[in-house]
Amino acid sequence: MQITLMKSKIHRVKVTQAELNYVGSITIDEDLLDAVGIIENEQVHVVNNNNGERLVTYAIKGERGSGIVCLNGAAARKAQVGDVVIIIAYGSMSEEESKTFKPRVVFPGEGNMIV
Repeated sequence: MQITLMKSKIHRVKVTQAELNYVGSITIDEDLLDAVGIIENEQVHVVNNNNGERLVTYAIKGERGSGIVCLNGAAARKAQVGDVVIIIAYGSMSEEESKTFKPRVVFPGEGNMIV
């Protein structure tokens, strides 16, 4: 049997932009993506701590070192600049694999930079 577990989490970053007139997705600083092992176009869940909104979209690479976290397209309606969000990616694995699996988590600091 395959089970679904959290594989990656960017915990409490601030939304830096919201672009309604865009194709869709969430743009994330490439340093943050690399730190947790999220790849471009991977499905992510975004949880907004300010208003309780939750959404599922896909990640796209933002400029490395920029701290960008930008909700694009319809997702832009789910957050405002300055909102604090958690970005989570999940993976499927066997129950046996799950016993030793360790998710990758970062807790960015000021400016969404990795501390």
